Amino acid sequence: MQEIGFLGTAAPRAADITLLLELAMGAGLLAGARLARAGRFRLHAACQSAVVVSNLILIALMMFPAFHHQVFPKLPGRIGKPFYLLATIHATLGSIVEIAGLYILLAAGTNLLPEKFRMTRYKLWMRSVLFVWWIVLLLGLATYARWYVAPG
Repeated sequence: MQEIGFLGTAAPRAADITLLLELAMGAGLLAGARLARAGRFRLHAACQSAVVVSNLILIALMMFPAFHHQVFPKLPGRIGKPFYLLATIHATLGSIVEIAGLYILLAAGTNLLPEKFRMTRYKLWMRSVLFVWWIVLLLGLATYARWYVAPG
């Protein structure tokens, strides 16, 4: 049996923790962006890297299993229902933005990629991924609300 959450919704504790961690990561990404604007690039890189890697762990441990158990078996038959549609859009766009974040970490922070795969327009890539990451976060909030605040 899952433990009851602490945010006053029908969510299990794990979903409440995931929600709060994702909000903290969103704030962390904004703080990292401010570090870059201030010219503190090493701290910026450390902050953004920590968030992207932490998010990957949270996806693997919490979000993927929930999606795989609660949503995936019902697709594509119920994709038109908000419960499934929101979760599917969130998972799809979230996967894309996480992969993009990991690509930026590899391309900007290491020499692991061949030169032809490295980026040259860092600001555009980083700002774009940050923007889409926040869209994904808002979709995650909507998914949480649909699943646990207004279930059905």
